Amino acid sequence: MTALNRDCFCIGLDDRALSSALASPGDAVDLDALVRERCPHVFAARPVFASTDALARMAEVVKAIDALVRQPVWEERALAQAPTIARHGAQGVRGVFFGYDFHLDGDRLGLIEINTNAGGALLNVVAARAQRGCCDTVQRLLPLPRSPDALEQDIVAMFRHEWQLAHPATHATRPLRRIAIVDEAPQAQYLYPEFLLFERLFRRHGLEAVVLDPAELRFDGQSLRDAAGVIDLVYNRLTDFAFDGPEVAALREAYLADAVVVTPNPRAHALYADKRHLAVLSDDTALRELGVPGATRELLLQAVPRTQVVHANDAEDLWARRRQLFFKPAGGFGSRAAYRGDKLTRRVWESIVAGDYVAQELVPPGERHTEGEGAEPGDTLKYDVRNYAYDGQVQWVAARLFQGQTTNFRTPGGGFAPVYRAPARMLRP
Repeated sequence: MTALNRDCFCIGLDDRALSSALASPGDAVDLDALVRERCPHVFAARPVFASTDALARMAEVVKAIDALVRQPVWEERALAQAPTIARHGAQGVRGVFFGYDFHLDGDRLGLIEINTNAGGALLNVVAARAQRGCCDTVQRLLPLPRSPDALEQDIVAMFRHEWQLAHPATHATRPLRRIAIVDEAPQAQYLYPEFLLFERLFRRHGLEAVVLDPAELRFDGQSLRDAAGVIDLVYNRLTDFAFDGPEVAALREAYLADAVVVTPNPRAHALYADKRHLAVLSDDTALRELGVPGATRELLLQAVPRTQVVHANDAEDLWARRRQLFFKPAGGFGSRAAYRGDKLTRRVWESIVAGDYVAQELVPPGERHTEGEGAEPGDTLKYDVRNYAYDGQVQWVAARLFQGQTTNFRTPGGGFAPVYRAPARMLRP
């Protein structure tokens, strides 16, 4: 563990500042009270520190993968194994809030997965605004790489850019007016407070916004609508990535008719987030076959832990090596049905072999000592690092602190945390 992540308690989450960051007099819902009731462990007590080199390398990996995915040879390969709806490509949108999740183990960096509807960006804006140092000197020594205000501006600009990309000829003169933030039973979702933060942000920038369940949508043959009128753009938070369920029928029809802009969409998920892609990104032979240049291959092979698709004929070998592996469903999300190999039972193993899984070489997560906010002094929490990215560029970097096998937002003292850039000399053991 590096020195700052072990010993520094000079900066952390300030309760009053958190309440202030969540407050908005005009809101119908008391967000501060809602967060504390619904998700009390969503904000970590302490930030995480990372070196400038590590942050730069993560950004290079994000840029390299984005460039590769845009190549026709990747698209052909990825869409061949994707649901039919993923081949719908009339909309030229990039996809908002891609999340590239890394483990940092000393100097070793491991990309554990890519998500195409990564949550938490606006919650991290709140967390950043609620950090306080023990003194002004500490606060000045450790500025965030970007300001929360700048990220909010970028978020709004990103959605407007998606609108323009979808239909350049018509949308250049017709402004984006109305956005629907869509998820199944949104009020029951753990991150429902973030949906309200998005609604607030959009309205503050002159955009109408509403949080909806997909069942509240209807398609009239020309427009996607809810009870209040036409929806221009759907910010998609659904985990039904292929729009298969009956409750998303209207959204599916409108999307296939290009009657609404959807971001991120099924095509983006198929191209980026299918975990079988990690097997390609960590295989030198596969990368050579795709024509990836040598320097990029070296970068990816160092950053992406060796991954393979689980097949029944490899079961004996994988079981023997299970303690060095992490198993996750190819189409999974949110750590659901994901298992460390050393925790596997035979019953679970049988379901993995019969299912659609990948096995990834274990890269230990980082560690952070913490104290306060429900954590015991000297507790050690694990963390991963999420890079929020758009169009191949990193917008924001955040950590998720936790105990257990995977991130869970149930750990006292854990949750989302800002990542502060620190010189390498300050991070040495």
